[in-house]
Amino acid sequence: MNSRTAVVGFALSAIGAALLLTGCNGTTVEAGPPASSTVAAATATQSAPAGTLTPSIIGQAEKHHTAVLGRALAGTTLDEKQWIVLNQVTGEPVERAAHIDRVAGLTQWAPAEVETALNALLAKGLLANTSHGRLEPTTAGNAVVGEVRAESGAIVAAAYGAVTPEDLATTARVLATITARMAQELTHG
Repeated sequence: MNSRTAVVGFALSAIGAALLLTGCNGTTVEAGPPASSTVAAATATQSAPAGTLTPSIIGQAEKHHTAVLGRALAGTTLDEKQWIVLNQVTGEPVERAAHIDRVAGLTQWAPAEVETALNALLAKGLLANTSHGRLEPTTAGNAVVGEVRAESGAIVAAAYGAVTPEDLATTARVLATITARMAQELTHG
């Protein structure tokens, strides 16, 4: 994996997480130090200067990423939740409860929703329990991950290739900061 691919993957994850946390209503929030520990203390505006990142822009990007993923998932038996649960298991076997907690934290889904998707993957034979009680993708699971990544990766790479690595790195930092702040605010609410 080269550094551009890593930045693209991180930015894609940050965009997805940001949309899940912000919604897509076109309202912008002025940047700057918060007046208090709540998002409500920030000043909302109806318009922003051209070139300003807004929830609407993030939402549009996320909708397009979702459409690309939907195209790649067509012909598989997976829905988006199952895909995310499966895709996050690649590599070393993982402990079931830790995986459920991790995916729930990344997506803001209820742990029960993650567990439902996980159980569906086990039933489909795309995930398996190891003898040590951990989860790992099966050969079929790895094949599906490879196919979906190849299908969606070509489109995503072409789109992200139109942006300089420096701009992608800046975008990743900005979206990660926004996402972390929103996650922090959600834990206080």
